[in-house]
Amino acid sequence: MKISKKIIYTMLATTVGLASCNKDVLDRPEKTKVIDKDFWRNQGDVKLYANDFYTNYFVGYNSGFGTAYAPMTGYTMADDFTSEGTQTGFEATVPATRGSTSEVPAILSQQYGGGPNWNFAWVRKANVMINRLDNQAKANLSQEEYNHWMAVARFFRGFEYSRLTSVFGDVPYYDAPVDPTDQASMYKERTPRGEVMDRVYDDFKYVLANMRLDDGAQYVNRYAAAALISNMMLFEGSWQHYHGLDATRSKKYLELAVEAAQFVMDSGKWRFNNDFKSLFASDNLATNTEVIFYRSYDDVLKVTHAVSSYSNGTEGQPRGANLDLLKAFICTDGQIWQNSTVANAKDFTLKNLAKTRDPRFEATFMDTVNTASSTMAYAHKFAGRDALTYIGKTYPAKWGSNTNVSDAPIVRLGEVVLNWIEAKQILAEKFGGPAVTQADLDKSINAIRNRPLDTEATNKGVKKTAPLTLANLPNDPTRDGDVSQLMWEIRRERRMEFVYEYARINDIRRWKKLNYMNFVKEDYSLGPWVNVKKDLPNRLTATYKNVLKVKNANGQIITYDGTNADALVGYYVVARFANRVAFTDRAYLAPVGLNQIQQYTELGYTLAQTPGW
Repeated sequence: MKISKKIIYTMLATTVGLASCNKDVLDRPEKTKVIDKDFWRNQGDVKLYANDFYTNYFVGYNSGFGTAYAPMTGYTMADDFTSEGTQTGFEATVPATRGSTSEVPAILSQQYGGGPNWNFAWVRKANVMINRLDNQAKANLSQEEYNHWMAVARFFRGFEYSRLTSVFGDVPYYDAPVDPTDQASMYKERTPRGEVMDRVYDDFKYVLANMRLDDGAQYVNRYAAAALISNMMLFEGSWQHYHGLDATRSKKYLELAVEAAQFVMDSGKWRFNNDFKSLFASDNLATNTEVIFYRSYDDVLKVTHAVSSYSNGTEGQPRGANLDLLKAFICTDGQIWQNSTVANAKDFTLKNLAKTRDPRFEATFMDTVNTASSTMAYAHKFAGRDALTYIGKTYPAKWGSNTNVSDAPIVRLGEVVLNWIEAKQILAEKFGGPAVTQADLDKSINAIRNRPLDTEATNKGVKKTAPLTLANLPNDPTRDGDVSQLMWEIRRERRMEFVYEYARINDIRRWKKLNYMNFVKEDYSLGPWVNVKKDLPNRLTATYKNVLKVKNANGQIITYDGTNADALVGYYVVARFANRVAFTDRAYLAPVGLNQIQQYTELGYTLAQTPGW
């Protein structure tokens, strides 16, 4: 299912909110605003109002040079990536202000998983829709129409509150539009996180029972909603568990994640019939059988993006993939590199990694050293293979500037099955649920591993990865002691699947593993294995004396001194690497701005600060 240009351009003809008529001397209504008392006449009006939600929640690759919620350009703060110099730090002080009423999609900060600002405009928008459905439109709608559009409104309200709680924890909960003169309601205290998410849970249960299975190719339906609900409920259920908040709620949310994912999987409507790269670099995802919902782009209608450009082999990637991520990729025999029987499994040159690792490695990274990446490992996941043929030449519009037209997957079957298997495993390990079976792995992780390979990958010698089996789970010496072998492999699968997408920073936040962002492990400061004389001859200049370094086979750091080029063979050392400033657990959640707290105080109300801040 796609978000089409039709929706986007229809939105431009309506206002973001509902306004009353301002009378002039001729007593004429405004022509560019929705007049509340004359609206909500039929399903068409309701649909028109709901169109506003699409580009806020289904951002895809954003538009133009926009980066909010966009992969590659909007999600680069995770333990997968390392920059030159000092690593980006976590927020260190409470900001002066954090409030917003803007309805333009905007990420508060990558460190909080790309969630929204302290902004309740979209909550209000959903509540207005719910209110008007009940009080104005219901008489003009059939019961089925009312149920569906109420499900749409409640889906987006639940979506927004899921994002707000993921960033701030406790937030004020509103289930109806607030009268601006009702200060007690407008300035209510933060509602406990669990209570908020219980209301979100109720919204999502309603959605799964009432949203249409099909509302046309351009609109959200129950399958797309269920796929996204599986994501949000996995996040909250695992957060509640790993952060030690509420076991009953954790179990309830995780069970809903399984239910929602199961609904999509059991439908049989989506299959792993396309290669991995085609998910991210195709002009048209309409026929891709893995994609459940996507955003469409079109140069004729001037709806374009820039994500592919930053994956084209030339544009800079200041946060490149580090050795810790490269080592996480499983070998094609299904084993970790330390124990693999694949030939050259311990060879960390990019060309060899492309042949010996899971096919997603070759589809994600160039197989040659590229100085446009801070680590020399360059991600070309979001550009077509032909884009790399233009390195050193003029790029066509589809792979250059902000004129890219590749469609953006919003949610796909690969995400759904990984949400499903992880939620099932947590329920099995922590709540006495049924044990994950081999059949479960075959429907999820192994179905993903059996994706077809495209011709170019096959020609390079890339092979599908062997299935994950309960009888022969990898025994990774780097596994955290508090994580089971099977759960470790489920987490590894997510890491390989979602590189440069939304998931990694949110995963380590919900698992309570933000300590991964403390780059004390040496692999965080390293890139792939390089032979500088062969791979980086342009770096053998005075500029790079005492800067260019490798870690050789003996574990020694060799620094270029202007005369020792032959000795520069080893893991690339990221230039001027320094760890980020120390941080504490308060970095899991964002503080509220001082101005917002002061505004409450001046009016005689209380807004508590986020714990730790």
